[in-house]
Amino acid sequence: MKRSLALLLSLLSLLPLSACARSANLVDVQVVDLDAGNTLPRWPYRGREYLEGQPGHRFSVTLQNLTGERVLAVLSVDGVNAISGQTASAAQSGYVLEPWQRVEIRGWRKNYSEVAEFYFTDLPDSYAARTGRAQNVGVVGVAAFRERRYEPTPYYPAPSVSERDAGAPAPYARGNASAASDAAAEAPSAARSERRATAQQIGTGHGERRYDPVTQTVFERESSRPNQVVSLFYDSTDALADRGVIPSRGYRRDGRPDPFPVGFVPDPPRW
Repeated sequence: MKRSLALLLSLLSLLPLSACARSANLVDVQVVDLDAGNTLPRWPYRGREYLEGQPGHRFSVTLQNLTGERVLAVLSVDGVNAISGQTASAAQSGYVLEPWQRVEIRGWRKNYSEVAEFYFTDLPDSYAARTGRAQNVGVVGVAAFRERRYEPTPYYPAPSVSERDAGAPAPYARGNASAASDAAAEAPSAARSERRATAQQIGTGHGERRYDPVTQTVFERESSRPNQVVSLFYDSTDALADRGVIPSRGYRRDGRPDPFPVGFVPDPPRW
């Protein structure tokens, strides 16, 4: 029995990595502050992850393909598709990442050669607010899809007359193709189900154009539903402190400063 178990474990260790990784996440998503030169840390709070944005700072969304296959990543910023400018849906166009590829998306796609840079700004100046869609400002989203892979259709020779007469099984037939395309309606976004105690303060602006070429390709999704969805919420330091997402860092955020925070005069520091 021990020998059989050891043999089973050794065979499992020889499985290709691609087979083991099919159930893992497809992409890693990070937001980089380009002016500060650092990846923004994530602050977990009530089942969400928050980022601290600095108004005026440019930022990029970095996507890392974690698989040995092509994947499609549909990028949404403030509820707007970063390529088409449409109100975002997972069914829209996105960026195709080659196996293990890492890409940096630095702005709203204007054409195949240019983007308008992302930057944190006051909410009224955000691209979504300026186009009448301020209700979803404050979130970066990525919907990732696997690529459909077609298996070769088995060849079955036509049965002979004697086989048909004997009631032999019919040749292999492919199933109903329309069944695979059925998908349930998408669940309501979590962003809509929770009211914020503090109003959103910042959004993403439509900045200066920069050269950022891409090409067009064909990608057929494995399913109409995303295989992975990433949602990263963001706001200003003050707003996140008001909500309790990040520490107050030594200053009051309740709007009621105390003119006499210490009862007696403290000793001066020693020289």
